[in-house]
Amino acid sequence: MSSSTAITLSDREFAQFRQLIHEIAGISLSEAKKPLVAGRLNKRVREFELGSYGEYFRKLSQNPTELQTCVDLLTTNETYFFREPKHFDFLREKLAQPGLIPSGRPLRIWSGACSSGEEPYTIALLLADVLGDRPWEILASDISQRVLDQARTGVYRLEDSEDIPRQMLIRHCYKGVGANDGRLLISPALRRRVRFEQINLNNPLPEVGQFDVIFLRNVMIYFDADTKRQVVKRLVSRLKPGGYFLISHSESLNGVDDTLKVVKPSIYRKPDV
Repeated sequence: MSSSTAITLSDREFAQFRQLIHEIAGISLSEAKKPLVAGRLNKRVREFELGSYGEYFRKLSQNPTELQTCVDLLTTNETYFFREPKHFDFLREKLAQPGLIPSGRPLRIWSGACSSGEEPYTIALLLADVLGDRPWEILASDISQRVLDQARTGVYRLEDSEDIPRQMLIRHCYKGVGANDGRLLISPALRRRVRFEQINLNNPLPEVGQFDVIFLRNVMIYFDADTKRQVVKRLVSRLKPGGYFLISHSESLNGVDDTLKVVKPSIYRKPDV
């Protein structure tokens, strides 16, 4: 096959990938996502020197590693530090009041679709700033092993740090030198308090315990109604009574869950027992 030969994604091939990613990740790709699928998978098709996307699709059934790569490519979402800052203002406000911080055990927060790590590290920066040495822990999960590996390094572009308050940068981040010039490094002390784990929210959840706050932001927009209900039900079962459930401002739980009570737009609370 000539490297200059244009490979196009047919409607039939697109339908195969749509069905695959819905079955694995619960993500519903609209017709408008066809160029995105073609663009993200094109490099893989060419690297294997295949003549079509259909050949690549067939390869996935024989190669579990490549299937994971395909899922990674089709599920990775954009994220950044202190995205939707009102959520972090709310969390800071709650941390300053009695009630949210448990006595005798760590405060536990779950970042439910953490992508490349900016959300859980934002939460960690805030907790370190407000709670200091008091015990807390963060679980950060994603379906993509590739972005989790990236997140664990705690390395970002220096320009990605623009929304991090200066005092937090000084206390908890390093400016890269040498090979890391132009990069930001989250301090090892902070990284140790964030546990990254591959979890598919579309499947029964592993035993991860109970949480005081759960973030599930900018992921439900990719789910159909039934998948949203199932995912939220699983996560709410891991939220402690009185705990908070945060979704994106562009999302809603109307028709998805009737057990959580609205505190503010996109912020919900699980009733006390």
